[in-house]
Amino acid sequence: MNANIGLKETSRAEVLAVLERTLADLSVLSQKTRNFHWNVEGPRFNDLHKFFESQYEALEAEIDETAERSRALGGRALGSLKEMLAKTRLKEAAPRVHTADAMLVELLRDHEALIRSLREDCDVAGDARDKGTEDFLVGMMEAHEKMAWMLRAFVS
Repeated sequence: MNANIGLKETSRAEVLAVLERTLADLSVLSQKTRNFHWNVEGPRFNDLHKFFESQYEALEAEIDETAERSRALGGRALGSLKEMLAKTRLKEAAPRVHTADAMLVELLRDHEALIRSLREDCDVAGDARDKGTEDFLVGMMEAHEKMAWMLRAFVS
């Protein structure tokens, strides 16, 4: 049964496309953060290991909420790595050894890129008159602004 929730079909499709890209971005960023959690080395190992773990746990919660938001709007949540990689606006981590500082900078750049994308995505949801998704994306943007701030503090 189709969702009868007060959104035009074209608007709903635009918002679902935004949520797919966001889900893909979050999935790539989560995996990259988990990779760095597993592979960080050096004198700040303990602090960064715990920090990366807290970040990927927060990302995993956002992934679930984003998938559920898509389903609530009558869409389908992406479920395969192939789909995620096809839709993401981020890049996977290069298969090389990263220094702790390089890991931090790469994650900071990804969070900032996600923030910029979310700003644009909020406008799409607003134009579609989907206040629920707009609010959802604004909250996510604010969470990533905080994550970026914390990453910047480690880099400084």
